[in-house]
Amino acid sequence: MILGAGILVWLLKAPPNQLGSSNRLSGFAITPFLATLTTTPAATSGTLWNIFTFFGQAGAFVFGSGLAIVPFLYGGLVNELQWLNSQEFLDAVAVAMITPGPIVITVGFIGYLVAGLAGAVVATLATFLPCYLFTIIPAPYFKKHGKQPAVAAFVEGVTVAAIGAITGAVIVLARRSLVDIPTVLIAIVTLALLFTFKKKLPEPLIVLVSALLGLVIYPLTQGV
Repeated sequence: MILGAGILVWLLKAPPNQLGSSNRLSGFAITPFLATLTTTPAATSGTLWNIFTFFGQAGAFVFGSGLAIVPFLYGGLVNELQWLNSQEFLDAVAVAMITPGPIVITVGFIGYLVAGLAGAVVATLATFLPCYLFTIIPAPYFKKHGKQPAVAAFVEGVTVAAIGAITGAVIVLARRSLVDIPTVLIAIVTLALLFTFKKKLPEPLIVLVSALLGLVIYPLTQGV
């Protein structure tokens, strides 16, 4: 869908038949890029291969930012493959969001839950190998033709579609995280603070305060 959005905006804003001879993309072609913690399951070769192919698809076919990968992972890991349940998936994302490099931690943690240390290594490698290749191979073409109207329009379409994918990630996480009045209030206050102070308020501070609130609220409400 994201690639389709890029092509759509390209065709609307800079269709090929409107490009003059001086603006043609010589030598450039848009290629479809479809190409418990103490005891973990045994890392068999079949399991590792399945992990590699799944996370390889995640790295190759999901465009946008890190969060854009969340709906893809949820649909595959929870609904289709059933390697994790909803709570385990949410825990994996939560662990990742409180650490640097959240996407690395997310895929590594999920791989660990499925097949231990070997699964974590394979999942991380498979996720970022396509990204690496897609960066170094087309980079010279983008550097040379990046300001062409067709390329600029394509990137614009990809960007707005990626925003939709990130919104989907927010919906997936919110439906399983905002489960009562305290969680909803924390989310609303956090959103308000971010909009009010923008970059002046450090996000790690918000996460820390929210975590402390959770420690205070839930033992009280659950009678612990």
